[in-house]
Amino acid sequence: MTDPRLDDQLLTAIRRLPSGSGVVFRHYALETKQRRHLFARVRHICVQRGHILLLAGDARTARAWGADGVHGRGVSAKPLLLSAPVHNPCEIERAKRHGAGIMFLSPLRKTRSHPGERALGALAFGRLASLCRPALVIALGGMNRMEAAKWPRSIVHGWAAIDAFKR
Repeated sequence: MTDPRLDDQLLTAIRRLPSGSGVVFRHYALETKQRRHLFARVRHICVQRGHILLLAGDARTARAWGADGVHGRGVSAKPLLLSAPVHNPCEIERAKRHGAGIMFLSPLRKTRSHPGERALGALAFGRLASLCRPALVIALGGMNRMEAAKWPRSIVHGWAAIDAFKR
């Protein structure tokens, strides 16, 4: 997940990702011209490293900018990949109806991104992850390599983070 908190570390963090990873480009606060310029720089690295690149926003912009998919709620992305943030059964069902093939389920653990928000914990997270099928589940919220290793790939396809990439 891109985030302004990564500042000048963003491009380096993306270069350090294992080949074939995925990047969700957010940076919502940037003006369109700046956002598109930064997206192009991120896209260049993603193409080089074989990463999937999703643009948070709308499918039309994602197509125009050359993204592999779109990340958002209640959007239709055909023929692009579609991912959606989900936190509860209602959001999971909505994401399924819109054809999301990837669901970012959160927050598994407490996270600085959403201070004060209650973490799901392992039990609730596991139950919600099973509701996401057949979509791929990406765990989010307090994630790092060690936490991700606790989950079998049959439940959690991958993990996402912001702060973990600052190290």
